[in-house]
Amino acid sequence: MKQHTHVGGELEQYLLQAIRDVPDFPKPGIVFKDITPILSDPIAFRQVTKFFLERYQRKTIDSIVAIESRGFLFAAPLAHQLGIPLHLARKKGKLPYSTIEESYSLEYGTAAIEMHTDAVKDKHRVLIIDDLLATGGTASATAKLVERLGGTVTECAFVIELAFLPGRKQLADYDVCSVVRYE
Repeated sequence: MKQHTHVGGELEQYLLQAIRDVPDFPKPGIVFKDITPILSDPIAFRQVTKFFLERYQRKTIDSIVAIESRGFLFAAPLAHQLGIPLHLARKKGKLPYSTIEESYSLEYGTAAIEMHTDAVKDKHRVLIIDDLLATGGTASATAKLVERLGGTVTECAFVIELAFLPGRKQLADYDVCSVVRYE
């Protein structure tokens, strides 16, 4: 049985005060969870980074894959502090070298995410990081890319989880961790 961890506690309460709701973005009916106030608050950003460092520094992780683009912001300082490689998962056509791609479903249509073919080494244990878990399509596609490259996903980590959407169900085969959870 895969672990689905929700951190909660004081850190969640602090971040809930920092996250800004932006109604009707990027389209009517959507309430966008804006993480830029976390980034502009050095204490909040430091606390998120510290949480991830404490969670992963004693685990066997060979590299981190960050999902475009806000996942980069949280993964980069963690990879630096852990002294491990950082690899990028980006929208199709954004990476300059040889890539592999994985398509996933959107509400209306499909999209694709890519990684460099030399990003993940065979048998590497990989942590996937993004800012937000919603439907889980992008994270699931990224996990499939890691596996196609021969890696093993150790966990998928998110700052925010929208629990009222099917993200955890989409990632049922993986350990998942979120700091802030909206029911």
